[in-house]
Amino acid sequence: MDRRELADFLRRSRERLKPSDVGLVESGRRRTPGLRREEVARLAGMSADYYMRLEQARSPQPSTQLLAPLARALRLSEDERDHLYLLAGHRPPAGRQAGEHVRPGLLFLLDRLVDTPAQILTDIGDLLVQNRLAEALFGGVCPTRPEDRNIVWRWFTDAAHREEYPLEDRDHWSRAHVADLRAAAARRGDDPVVSALVRRLRAASAEFDELWRRHEVGVRRTGRLRLNHPSVGLIDLECEQLLSPAEDQHLMLYTAQPGSRNFEQLRLLRVLGDDRFARRGRTASAA
Repeated sequence: MDRRELADFLRRSRERLKPSDVGLVESGRRRTPGLRREEVARLAGMSADYYMRLEQARSPQPSTQLLAPLARALRLSEDERDHLYLLAGHRPPAGRQAGEHVRPGLLFLLDRLVDTPAQILTDIGDLLVQNRLAEALFGGVCPTRPEDRNIVWRWFTDAAHREEYPLEDRDHWSRAHVADLRAAAARRGDDPVVSALVRRLRAASAEFDELWRRHEVGVRRTGRLRLNHPSVGLIDLECEQLLSPAEDQHLMLYTAQPGSRNFEQLRLLRVLGDDRFARRGRTASAA
């Protein structure tokens, strides 16, 4: 808790408000700008003495149950509310999720990454979209059935998919998928979508069920990916994960050092992928 910064932020936020902003009738001349402390306290449902101590940087740490009505009383924006929580020493509440809608700007970026495989996934592993090079690397576009496009589901239920990874890496990926899903489930709270996915996975895979019982947690951020590709052989790439502001969409980038063997393999995959897309287009036109 940063008492001095919290006190300053509360005072500045209070001074920016007029009584009419919060539905109060202005009565008489005010010596100082903004709302009075007792007015903010009344709107937030707390004692005026406690609010005064908050502004004087001499209060105990406020609870999240107190911060939520205080943020509403001060008409804080979502960013300002999160700032209030952080100054008070608490994790901000989860914001609005992006869901399955991918912003046009991200789609534009994806199309421009011609030399880098890139995917956009949800935080629970649903593959939303990928560029051509990622399709050439991983094979296939996003399946149409929602239950089939989840990378965790595919890992634990599709033996052919798992065989594309070196044997010595498979235990790592099993644990990483489960630990990352655990972290996402905790962030989302009582989310029926996550609960349904976990139930399906536990019923379908004894391995997933055993790993889920371990309660290991680990958010994927960076790392390495090794893949046995049928056209270019074993390829070793660096993984970088970028979060959307809502944190429920991830942009995954798979990169190789320019001039390296892995970089040349990606270049070859791009040529092979472009040729396959061209042949697919000609077949569609003929049909």
